Amino acid sequence: MDIGLLERKFACLGARLKVTETSRRWGRDSRAGIDIGTDGRGEFFEIRLAPAERVEYEVVDLREDLRHLLLLGREGDEKRKFLCGHDERHWFVCAVPGKSVAGVLTAFRALQPPLVKYVTHVNLKRRKNLFRRRNEAYVRQGEWFFVPAPAMKVDERLVNRNEPLTRGGVGKPHVCQYAYRTGGHAVYVSQKFPGGVGESEYARIIAENPRARGWRWQRMVREPLLYVRGAVRHDDHKTVVLEGWHRVVMNTEGSAPWAPRVVFLD
Repeated sequence: MDIGLLERKFACLGARLKVTETSRRWGRDSRAGIDIGTDGRGEFFEIRLAPAERVEYEVVDLREDLRHLLLLGREGDEKRKFLCGHDERHWFVCAVPGKSVAGVLTAFRALQPPLVKYVTHVNLKRRKNLFRRRNEAYVRQGEWFFVPAPAMKVDERLVNRNEPLTRGGVGKPHVCQYAYRTGGHAVYVSQKFPGGVGESEYARIIAENPRARGWRWQRMVREPLLYVRGAVRHDDHKTVVLEGWHRVVMNTEGSAPWAPRVVFLD
């Protein structure tokens, strides 16, 4: 791996790159992967390698005009792709799913979830606006897309205020002024079953073990549809204001098998 070449490629974006070994680190920073660090000079990209790791990284596409590049990591026959760039106020890195991703623009498209691809196909007037943060089809803030739902009717009594929006409950939340959830399926969660069980499984557990009733179960809803309106705020992004209800969908980063290699959390 040509570290000097990698550093020059990142420098074309106005970014710094450090390559380190995890054997010298402890805690969260001991995880091998790609992260955004901060020192006295500001933010920098950091590639952290485990001592026995044999990953070769190279930049396969560089778009100085967009301040983004596509980073490829090779380990044996496995290929991992990461989009590195600048989004509004800060540098970021995310895993990119899909074998056909060959450059920055195809990475942008691969990160758009199916609903966003559909509404851009139907509603987008100009192709050049396909990856803008706001167009006729959606509004984007970080990894979240907000798709207009003008026909949506909600019971205002069920609307929550200042609802936090995070990836799996980690990272700095995007805070939605008004939020409404609907649909999904019920699960029962307890200390013994933190991942939750469905209604039929819950009934079986109770029937087979009467003591299970005392396990402090909580009934929750998994994978409901989320709609928001009003202001959406985040420390690292410009506040967006959504007129009317919008369906919330996340980008597809989580579907990349190598997503755990990204240590950075927005």
